[in-house]
Amino acid sequence: MWKRTWQLPVFLLALSVAVSSVAADQWQGKRAAVVFIYDDTLNVHLDKVAPALDAHNFKGTFYLAVGYPNFQARLDAWRALANNGHELGNHTMFHPCEGGMPGREWVSKERDLSTWSVARMVDEITMTNTMLQVLDGKTKRTFAYTCGDTKAGGESFVAPIKQLFVGARGVKAELQSPQQVDLFDIRSVVVAGQSAQQLTAMVDEAIAAGGLLVFLFHGVGGEHPIDVALESHNALLDYVRAKQQQLWVAPMVDVAEYIQAAQAQSK
Repeated sequence: MWKRTWQLPVFLLALSVAVSSVAADQWQGKRAAVVFIYDDTLNVHLDKVAPALDAHNFKGTFYLAVGYPNFQARLDAWRALANNGHELGNHTMFHPCEGGMPGREWVSKERDLSTWSVARMVDEITMTNTMLQVLDGKTKRTFAYTCGDTKAGGESFVAPIKQLFVGARGVKAELQSPQQVDLFDIRSVVVAGQSAQQLTAMVDEAIAAGGLLVFLFHGVGGEHPIDVALESHNALLDYVRAKQQQLWVAPMVDVAEYIQAAQAQSK
């Protein structure tokens, strides 16, 4: 179903590390935190990813574009996912992005954020929240910027959506402590073809630095141009489970609420 072409930067093995001195147990009593997130409402997330997460007793965050056919056709499956402890995150209704940029030829005129107003984008995001709440009954969740974009019509929409979410995920890769995290630009690593060895090395970096490591997946074994082998994904899950004494693994909304409380306490 995906016909988009994407132009991605080259992702290096080493993560940018902002963490300076950190406590050994600053993440819910663990050395570091790991979040698994999945964008764009794919069938493989329901059919392959969720069973793999559950087999490891991990809960992830699935950022849903509720106007996509895979959302509308599989409402019961997405509801069951939420009932099983996973987060249904907000990824807008129709995934608008800024057009006119290299690799953005797939952005249609109707969904080009450069022509939208902030009010229109906020309306789109608010309605998505309403639809997700009908599905899962939850009033707290996180947002994922589509294509990492934070502007509509050249104006930032970040401030107006802060009242709607606990936090929002960005696309810059960096390890940070709870006090360093900007809750409306939460760092993440875009997983785009890295090997299992590269992914697990990032886990070791996070443990060494005592930081938050967010893995951002799209395709897992197919269904999206930004893809990683299912075997590499599952090997990463195996590795994180083996390191669980040092890692807190949780959905993004839980981690964002924890960071919010930690930052309030440190003021």
